[in-house]
Amino acid sequence: MAEEKSTFVEVFGGSPLIRVLDFFLTFRDFDYPMIEISKNSGVAWSTLHQIFPKLIRQGMVRETREIGRAKLFMLNKESPIVQQLIEMDNRIMKYFADVDAGETVAIKISKKK
Repeated sequence: MAEEKSTFVEVFGGSPLIRVLDFFLTFRDFDYPMIEISKNSGVAWSTLHQIFPKLIRQGMVRETREIGRAKLFMLNKESPIVQQLIEMDNRIMKYFADVDAGETVAIKISKKK
């Protein structure tokens, strides 16, 4: 049985970076060790180790605590980039929900100056 894709992955593709971001957007209120991030996002451990430093450097993910030797991480909801991703994810979900409900959908794009 095929795994159902989230709307975020549907729109942006299934690259490892997108799948990790999707995991964090979906479970944004919790922190996880890297092994759980790897397992639940479907991204190989070695690949996660390649992309994860970039997410930390860009301030999108932050370390929250340590349990034994394991470091736990969560989405940094204070980051302006993450705030935009959350807003975009919410709009994408609303769009697909409206389409599934058979409603006429108009997309409003706001420009910030």
